[in-house]
Amino acid sequence: MKNIPIVQDADLKGKKVLLRVDHNVVKKGVIKDPYRIDASLETIEYIFSKQGKPIIMSHVGRPRNKKTGEIEISEKTSVQPIVEYLNDKLGKKIKTVQIEEQTSKGLENLECINDLIKELETGDVDGIYLPNTRWFKGEESKNETKTEFGEELADLADIFVNDAFGSWQPHASTIEPAKHLPSYAGFLMQKEIENLDRVLKPERPLLAVVAGAKFDTKIRPLTALLEKVDYLILGGVIYNAYLCAKYDLKIKGITAEDISEAKDFINKADKYPGKIVDLPYIIESDILNERIDGKVRTCNIYMMRKKKELNYILDVSPKSFAVSTIRDIFKNSRTIFVNAVMGFTPNFFEGTVALNKIIDENKEAAKLFGGGDTLQEFKTLLPKVYENALHDDKYYFFTGGGTILKAIEQDSSLGLEPIKELLKQQDNLTERRTGLERRSGNDRRTKQIPSENNTRTGFKRRSGKERRKPAQK
Repeated sequence: MKNIPIVQDADLKGKKVLLRVDHNVVKKGVIKDPYRIDASLETIEYIFSKQGKPIIMSHVGRPRNKKTGEIEISEKTSVQPIVEYLNDKLGKKIKTVQIEEQTSKGLENLECINDLIKELETGDVDGIYLPNTRWFKGEESKNETKTEFGEELADLADIFVNDAFGSWQPHASTIEPAKHLPSYAGFLMQKEIENLDRVLKPERPLLAVVAGAKFDTKIRPLTALLEKVDYLILGGVIYNAYLCAKYDLKIKGITAEDISEAKDFINKADKYPGKIVDLPYIIESDILNERIDGKVRTCNIYMMRKKKELNYILDVSPKSFAVSTIRDIFKNSRTIFVNAVMGFTPNFFEGTVALNKIIDENKEAAKLFGGGDTLQEFKTLLPKVYENALHDDKYYFFTGGGTILKAIEQDSSLGLEPIKELLKQQDNLTERRTGLERRSGNDRRTKQIPSENNTRTGFKRRSGKERRKPAQK
């Protein structure tokens, strides 16, 4: 497994296991699609089977306001629905804590779970689930608060298992515990890395279909994709911006910034002639949030004059996928990667249905889908096809579309920060043994033995609670 330590090699018996998962499936307090939870069950069940004591954590939503830095703690981003789902699915007693404190600064520390840790140690509960990691001030911080929160997380447990491939960003809960604990990849992480190689080292021809709302977040992975793919199809707002830039059109809702980004992308694409496949038939609507007969029409991009002004373009027409040259591309591809919802759902969905149907017709290709919305719309619009795909080895559904695009941009799954920390594991363990005796999580919290060659300044290695006090000199 590419020198990555795996959970199968860990001694879990009687150990508290800090498990990072990606259960970001709750919207407004309701689980929209449990796929990501179900995908992590193998690792959770394995920990139980080996008599480990799981301490599970995940982020949910975006409770932090990027402009003000304020963190909203509310039921909308609570892990409670996930805990209830797990208990029902596993027949276990997993508990979380109800946060009464309402602060815009976020939770300062993990003191809120002290009682739950005791219950886990005594066996009164089978496992615990930490509050939403993004409720904590240190999770998305970029200073010493992040480091301290990461160390506090590590102090809870004896072993760290990362099964959150979809959470590639280097936040405290995804990378910091691996710096202090023996750390391993869970089963889902292993599967995602293995299947990512089917994108990075594909059987050809390779076709990629990517849609999105903003060009600025996609331009780097799209540029990297151009180098790797045989064909690239765009959808969503980024396709609209591309059409504006290439055909000199004006489409309502597409900003000058989007068009500028699209022009830069087209200039880069000039080095790869024939790779970008234009879908000729698009759906124009006079109204954004409704679909009204008489106010929706199909347009052919090749029949439009320059400077033509269009209302909202909210989907591609299924007619695009009936064009013989485009059908042949789908038919002859041997690897198809999809991170795309083609239309503005729920009212404009025909393009996505046509896309997924034509992909399913190719029984020889590896069909690799990534992204929460991509999977959700597939499941909603084509439930029978989706259900069959779950049991088809030619299909694989990644739990994180953004992670795949980031790995494509880096041309490696091993460059993602959480995975890099796992790769460092053997060296880290060796270094720690030279200065700090390896002990249980409980011992580390009560009688920490500092390393003589500790390079940390301001405080010695102490418990989470003690680290928040000024160090005595």
